[in-house]
This record gives sequence, C-alpha cells and structure tokens, in this order.
Amino acid sequence: MSPKIGRPTEDPKKTRVGFRLTEDESAMIDYCCEVFAITKTEVIRQGIKEMYQKAREEAKKK
Repeated sequence: MSPKIGRPTEDPKKTRVGFRLTEDESAMIDYCCEVFAITKTEVIRQGIKEMYQKAREEAKKK
C-alpha cells in the first residue's frame, strides 16, 4: 500500500456527516458563501461553533 499523499494536519477531519436541506436553507448557505467568500463546509462549521457557544452559555445559566 502506498503512503498517504497530501499535507499533514494536526486536526484531521475523519467524521463525515450527511443531511438534507430545504431549497431555502440551501439558498441561505449559498448566499453566505458569496458574501463571505468561504465554502459551504466552512459556513456549516462556523454555524456549529456559534450554536455550541450558545449552548454552553445556556448551560451556565442553569
């Protein structure tokens, strides 16, 4: 077997997730991509981080 090719990373992305979106949700992601000049994946990752922060703040209140 040949060795892996590509850049080494300290934060490998091994988990794959798939999901369905409405046309409106897809359009919202596309709009964010255009405005911020980032990929769909990055829009979703930033959304996850934002929701995680909100969840942590909410958990502190309880």
